[in-house]
Amino acid sequence: MWGLAALSAFLWMADASAQLTLVKDGKAVSRIVLSEKNDINHQAADLLQDFVQRISGASLPIVEGKAKAGDVVIGGKSAEAGEDGFTICTEQNQLRITSGGDKGSIYGVVTLLEKYMGVSYYAYKAYTLTPSKTITLPEIHLSETPAFRYRQSFSYGCDDPIYKMWFRLEEPDEVFIDNMWVHTFDRLMPSDVYGKEHPEYYSYINGEHRPGNHSQWCLTNPDVYNFVVQKLDSIFKANPDKKLISVSQNDGNNTFCTCENCRKVYEEEGSPAGAYIRFMNKLAERFPDKEISTLAYLFTMHPPKKVKPLPNVNIMLCDIDCKREVPLTDNASGREFVEALEGWSAISDNIFVWDYGINFDNMVSCFPNFHVLQKNIQLFKKNHATMHFAQVNGTKGTDFSEMRAYMIGKLMWDPYQNADSLMRSFMNGYYGAAAPYLYQYQKIMQGGLLASGIDLWIYDSPVSHKNGMLNDRLCKTYDELFDQAEAAVASDTTLLNRVQLSRLSLIYSELEIARTKTNQDVAKVRQQLDYFRQQCRKFGIKSLNERNNAPVDYCDLYEKRFLPQAEKSKALGSKVIWLQKPGERYQQMAETALTDGLFGGTTFVESWVGWEGVDGSFILDLGEEKEFSTVEADFLHQLGQWILLPEKVTYSISADNQTYQPFGSFSFAEDRDPQVKFVGGKVTSDKPVKACYIKVEVDAIGMCPTWHYGVGHPAWFFMDEVTVL
Repeated sequence: MWGLAALSAFLWMADASAQLTLVKDGKAVSRIVLSEKNDINHQAADLLQDFVQRISGASLPIVEGKAKAGDVVIGGKSAEAGEDGFTICTEQNQLRITSGGDKGSIYGVVTLLEKYMGVSYYAYKAYTLTPSKTITLPEIHLSETPAFRYRQSFSYGCDDPIYKMWFRLEEPDEVFIDNMWVHTFDRLMPSDVYGKEHPEYYSYINGEHRPGNHSQWCLTNPDVYNFVVQKLDSIFKANPDKKLISVSQNDGNNTFCTCENCRKVYEEEGSPAGAYIRFMNKLAERFPDKEISTLAYLFTMHPPKKVKPLPNVNIMLCDIDCKREVPLTDNASGREFVEALEGWSAISDNIFVWDYGINFDNMVSCFPNFHVLQKNIQLFKKNHATMHFAQVNGTKGTDFSEMRAYMIGKLMWDPYQNADSLMRSFMNGYYGAAAPYLYQYQKIMQGGLLASGIDLWIYDSPVSHKNGMLNDRLCKTYDELFDQAEAAVASDTTLLNRVQLSRLSLIYSELEIARTKTNQDVAKVRQQLDYFRQQCRKFGIKSLNERNNAPVDYCDLYEKRFLPQAEKSKALGSKVIWLQKPGERYQQMAETALTDGLFGGTTFVESWVGWEGVDGSFILDLGEEKEFSTVEADFLHQLGQWILLPEKVTYSISADNQTYQPFGSFSFAEDRDPQVKFVGGKVTSDKPVKACYIKVEVDAIGMCPTWHYGVGHPAWFFMDEVTVL
């Protein structure tokens, strides 16, 4: 029988023989051996060599050829893992990392570093490790395959190549032929080249074919199919090494063709998607060795009733119109998407889900959606999604962007991890001693959002939440928590900068809410605005929204537009007499919004009054005859929301509301700039006039022009304050 001491010695020797030492006392005792020579394996070897050196100071040599005892072998095919997956296995006193395909060997190295060598990566060039002169690995047998074969996340962190590898992220140009991955109709058949000679190739909308940058194709026109086949054939021949291409509708809603033949297909299929899938199936049959990706987006979100996508037709399904305060299964807009998702999953196993997780109109504002991330990703996986793109935090300064990208990257690989643990792990590693306060901040704001019952969506405004998650009492609590967080890391410049960067979303939200208050503390707001300007400059924040409005412009405009001015408008509190009313949803607000002295922000959902496709007119009753020389109406330019400037605004004046005299008019130039702007229709008289009534008449442009997303459909114009000086 074995004695206790002998048994312990045997177990120690067995355990020691299973271990593999890479570095001992600062010297390399192992090699990295490439069993196959290719770029992916070389990147994996370089990554391992790099971090072993960062940990220990020793550099493991990278060699090719036959491996010996103690080596780390990279290469070969894993029998257990799928695409992008890997197997890590210790056998015969070697460590082997084999791939399930594509980048599996890289992701195997990442997992080795993370799980067995104590390296944690958090954000752009932000990681932690424990230095050690000796690196010894235990016996390992681990195999993993990602939940999705393609994982993409817009993140400024992807500018760091290690970050991109660490979070197992891919980019469209790595997979899609010629970087054709979305909204490709106008790239494949440009309307400015073919539209004039062949208008019949493009959508029939409101009585005529309307070629345009955002018009769609007439998919029942056989000449369109023949043209696209020829174009794809030439693209495929020029790119023989890639398989996947997007043939997908241009951006814009309800711009599909409504000619008689197309309409007939929609009626048969119960959805415009029917014509799109029939067309893509023909292409998929013509090119059976390729994969055709197409959008199920806006008007094509719901699947057809009869036709089924062929296996090599990839459905890129988008949840753009859904609210984000709860998981997609738990509100009306989300349930409509879930219905579409389940419909597509019943007829296809090749689904690419495009999910939206940030506020496009106010990217640097509070957006507490962390509690919905995991459930939504699990929903996609359950319904046959094999590819996933999370459109979040594309620019620095987006609300807690580093943590959002961290959690999404982890969950796209494995949706069944504990999301709260991921949040805590990130906060502890990235914020250090500030983590407990920022964790409380997130949880309290989440509770405030859910308790308020107010929607959270991708075109949101902080102003929408000023009586909910951003009310005065909660904001006071948030500021106190950030103060404590900053104090906790005050001696560490790196951690303090991370906390202060994350605080920008709260500061911006408070500034936006402050401009809607008539009793604001102007000195405090100025101080906060100056600090916001300073911090945006310090951290290199380039944009506040999807339309690339710069922080410096925002701050300059805030002073001129939202802070009290020396001269008060003589139209304050004036009664509005409607001649041509705005859209129904804006009529109640319009009674006061045009003369309350508060100017609207970049988001049309608050303060702005809109008319769709029609002229607008009204009379301001000043209450008594007043002297003035300037009248100016405030208009919003926001192309992404189909909000365009009108053609002209005309003012006339009267003492009795019976007889009107011209005061002047202002004509607007066409503006194709995607940046959000505030444009004043200003008219100044050579000498002061007196009047009690001012008539304001706005000539709309009517239809969206050919270059716009809404080609062939009514354009909106939005106005806010009318200023009389």
